[in-house]
Amino acid sequence: MELAKRKIVTIVAESVLENLICERILELGATGYTVIESRGHGSLGRNAGEIPGSNIRIETIVKQEVAEVILDAISKEFFDKYSIICFMSDTLVLREAKY
Repeated sequence: MELAKRKIVTIVAESVLENLICERILELGATGYTVIESRGHGSLGRNAGEIPGSNIRIETIVKQEVAEVILDAISKEFFDKYSIICFMSDTLVLREAKY
């Protein structure tokens, strides 16, 4: 079994941004993504997670270079206007060609 190094890019944002963000990360080189409803507490206090569908967590697995491009674009295009966070973490994947 061979595992390949990749990055998970995670974006937590308002659900109204789902289509914009998902389309954008595909344009930037991701081959797919997963969207999950989310809620939580952060620097701004509790979010509106009590309302179903109010926040989402988008995850994509990509090569390091693509991850950096996605994080840069999302920060420049969305941070000033919306409540959104992004982070990147290491992962190992099977079927390297899918990513």
